[in-house]
Amino acid sequence: MVINWDGITTYFIYNELFDETYTAHIQKNGKDWQGSIVELPEIECIAETAEVVQEQLPDMLHDVLVAKEAAWDQQLKEDMEAGKLDSLIQEAIEDYKAGRCTKIV
Repeated sequence: MVINWDGITTYFIYNELFDETYTAHIQKNGKDWQGSIVELPEIECIAETAEVVQEQLPDMLHDVLVAKEAAWDQQLKEDMEAGKLDSLIQEAIEDYKAGRCTKIV
């Protein structure tokens, strides 16, 4: 779906790897076109045409999502190695032994 309002074109980008849909905005900015992802404002693309922006934004989105996932995995690994999750692990074990867990099917 494409929505045009006040010079801004809004459309949606589906990322198959992460199974999520993101909102993209494209607008004319001087002689160039500027595109961005609403949910991830650090993603910004400037190109000579709107078509180039539309082609590049999905790849930029994918790259940022992969990088964020890698950073999350690294942080989780560091937190586990530092013992920051030990109390949560112990609590989960106690809940399991006490029968306070529900089977997920």
